Amino acid sequence: MSGHSKWASIKHKKAATDAKRGKIFTRMIKEIMIAAKQGGGDPDANPSLRTAVDNAKGVNMPNDNIKKAILRGTGELEGVNYEDISYEAYGPGGVAILIECLTDNNNRTVAEVRHILGKYNGNLGESGCVGWMFTKKGVVIVGKEKIEEDNLLEIILENGAEDMTEDDDNFIVTTTPETLTQVTDAIKTTIEIVSSEVAMEPSTYVKLEEKQAHQMLKLLDKIEEIDDVQNVWTNFDIDLKDVESYNG
Repeated sequence: MSGHSKWASIKHKKAATDAKRGKIFTRMIKEIMIAAKQGGGDPDANPSLRTAVDNAKGVNMPNDNIKKAILRGTGELEGVNYEDISYEAYGPGGVAILIECLTDNNNRTVAEVRHILGKYNGNLGESGCVGWMFTKKGVVIVGKEKIEEDNLLEIILENGAEDMTEDDDNFIVTTTPETLTQVTDAIKTTIEIVSSEVAMEPSTYVKLEEKQAHQMLKLLDKIEEIDDVQNVWTNFDIDLKDVESYNG
């Protein structure tokens, strides 16, 4: 298996590790705040906020933390004013990298991103250098043990999904950003999902093996350790054996 579905699975495994470190809570809080700021504090009327809240609940974030993040986003509680900013870069083997950040200090964030890229076989590119390779898509991950493939296909096709792939453990459903909420809600009426998000899907992929694959995974680990980084999207393709042999 290759392509976006594999990367979605790798991201899911990374999220589990991040949750153990507590880092994912910080990212979730920022996502909730931004969604509430942009679309209001009612999850029923704000699909982006509902997705962020659902994802936060999926990693067992306390309801009180979620409520406070919404209130900070709407301005009902005082909080830090975060700004969306993205960086485009190259990694080992010419892999394209999109780095999405939420920051209260642009100068600090770009300095940290540039430092990590330079230290771990990457380099910061000009605005637009790799962004054209990516298209915004909705992605829903569903555990294979939860539902039969034919049953899931019936649900998603009736609700406007574009495609479905799979890895060893999960089905990965692709939608347009506009139909993500509808497809997610339709699946959730039957089973629990692993995650639902708007993702950046690459149009082409770069195959990495062994040393370069491990270099790329190391670079991703270090980028994701930057507090202001929310999401990292790339167009690399690696074999599962290279994921499993990577020890950080």
